[in-house]
Amino acid sequence: MSNRMNPDTAYLALENGMIFKGKSFGARADVTGEIVFTTGMTGYLETLTDPSYCGQIVMQTFPLIGNYGVIPQDFESANIGVKAYIVKYPCYTPSNFRSEYSLDALLKEHGIVGLCDIDTRALVKIIRKNGVMNGKITSCEPTGEDFEDIKKYVVVCPINAVSSRNVIKCKPEKIQDAKRIALMDFGAKSGIADALAARNCGVYLFPHDTQARDILKIKPDGIMLSNGPGDPADHGNRVIMETLEELVKTGIPIFGICMGHQLLALANGYKTRKLKFGHRGANQPVKDTGTGRVYITSQNHGYEVVADNAGGSMYSFINVNDGSCEGIDYGVSFSVQFHPEARCGPLDTGFLFDRFMERINNHAAE
Repeated sequence: MSNRMNPDTAYLALENGMIFKGKSFGARADVTGEIVFTTGMTGYLETLTDPSYCGQIVMQTFPLIGNYGVIPQDFESANIGVKAYIVKYPCYTPSNFRSEYSLDALLKEHGIVGLCDIDTRALVKIIRKNGVMNGKITSCEPTGEDFEDIKKYVVVCPINAVSSRNVIKCKPEKIQDAKRIALMDFGAKSGIADALAARNCGVYLFPHDTQARDILKIKPDGIMLSNGPGDPADHGNRVIMETLEELVKTGIPIFGICMGHQLLALANGYKTRKLKFGHRGANQPVKDTGTGRVYITSQNHGYEVVADNAGGSMYSFINVNDGSCEGIDYGVSFSVQFHPEARCGPLDTGFLFDRFMERINNHAAE
């Protein structure tokens, strides 16, 4: 399916000692990261530009990637979030009236290493059996030194690496009586701000380490906690936790998504833990514990909130596949592990933004 002539050989070395031989595309370099897989058949542009993948080598389980090219209007951020990218067959001749260039050109432009022509099904089976692990893509046959690099690799303070540095008014308040939303940026996808703006909100993007008093200066009607990379319980997130604990005390409605869901849970006394291989893709089923209705959702996370009483009244959603916590309702505030704003779909749970607005209006009325 690939029409590139004489591609260069590249290798993937895994933490467990296994080696895959494939071909290089995109930028050519040696790179180490945590290997994860995502099951989406489409949405590769949203995946590549999702800051939540910071420090990770992402593999697509769907074999042909890049067939509709690169469409900058569909990006979730200005940068590529993944550390490297693995696909079975990259498409070098995309066909789409919106496409501006190819996947290969995009990776080269941003200096992102690509690996193709390996047995991605076998790699997925290894990760599902053993759990996520570190790996290294290299242009030469891996040596003992490469495996030492793999074992030592850790993602350090990834939220700090992807969060904005200044307060940004990213969506204008053009309509009268627009609600002011403070969006805490842990690696926010642009789809979150777009979903809020579509509901008559002025969105103010705050860096992850902003203190509560500075957020409260804009007198927000609601507070949004974004997605983001890494371990929510990382010591590097201590300042974030202090801020959230103060914001929770104010009683202002808070809506958390993905990392925002996990951090809000920690601020409310819950714990988190790492999943064996996480949930990544656009086909994750979650059940509303109140109605029993099942929704198909887009997800990207490697940690979960510990839900010892999953299915109880506090847990608003659970994962149908493994029973893990997918949402918590605190009354005024709530959070979900999945992405109701996912622009590559599905959009079944977009109503949660409407629920957020209802709680903001009810809080104002009180």
